[in-house]
Amino acid sequence: MLTTLAFAGDNPVNHVVNTGFWSEDLFGMHGVWLWSSHVGTLLLAGLLTFVVLWWAAGKIATGPQADGSERYVTRNPFAHAIEVICIYLRDETAEPLLGSRTKTFMPFLWTIFFFILINNLLGLVPFTDATHIVDAAMGKGHGEGVTGILGATATQNIFVTGVLAFISAIIINVAGVRELGVVGYVKHLTAGTPWYLWLLMIPIEILGTAIKPVALALRLFANMTAGHILVAVLFMFAVKGIALVTAGGLGSVLGGSISLISVVAAIAIYFLELFVALLQAFVFMFLTTVFISQLSHHGEHEHGEGHDHEHAHA
Repeated sequence: MLTTLAFAGDNPVNHVVNTGFWSEDLFGMHGVWLWSSHVGTLLLAGLLTFVVLWWAAGKIATGPQADGSERYVTRNPFAHAIEVICIYLRDETAEPLLGSRTKTFMPFLWTIFFFILINNLLGLVPFTDATHIVDAAMGKGHGEGVTGILGATATQNIFVTGVLAFISAIIINVAGVRELGVVGYVKHLTAGTPWYLWLLMIPIEILGTAIKPVALALRLFANMTAGHILVAVLFMFAVKGIALVTAGGLGSVLGGSISLISVVAAIAIYFLELFVALLQAFVFMFLTTVFISQLSHHGEHEHGEGHDHEHAHA
């Protein structure tokens, strides 16, 4: 059993990196991954997002009039928790920034929040290790078993976070054009500066428009990668400690201490990772909301008021 578990302790990066399951030659390229662990996780997360939110919407919906005031009560505790989260994101996060446009963007913002959250949480489930154990029990080698069909953290993949950020960038800029108009959108690139500074400001504003989604992608990618690798490293120490225990002698004491400390630390980090999973989903959704609000008449008005306020202080 120790041999079966020790395979994952040799390299902690194996716990978070994408693993190929099905590859074929495609468009002249050899060994193109058509299915990988991240693909499986993304599809599962998408399915869970749809099913869970559809089910919760049914529980949250107003009941028949015959129920009286009870028809407004969400009866299921889990659905009620989802309702509380949705209301908080709408009333306390989005509405102060988006104002009357809140209802327009909430379906997208709720979806991106829960999709990222579910992906982050699925990354804490040791699917990859489970598939390795199944393959070892079946005597399957690399590429012969179920390893790669599901597992790892999809939001640890820079391509996944990049696509999510790209979708957000499209929403942000299309919303800006619709709100400000083409002329107003181009005008905002000048940042309200005199015409002789436009040659400097317009390239800076264009770069800023591109950097915002890049920052979204890198922030989510880096946070999910760092936390999971840290957990994997601690479990690696625990496995190596168990190996020392089996050696006997002084190694048993040293190995037992290493394993105990590593497991306790890993459990503590796991709880922290639960918080980080929620926080990073919120940050991605919140910053997307902020960027949408900046490309609006309301955002431009606040920007101008901020400058006037600064001049008044000066």
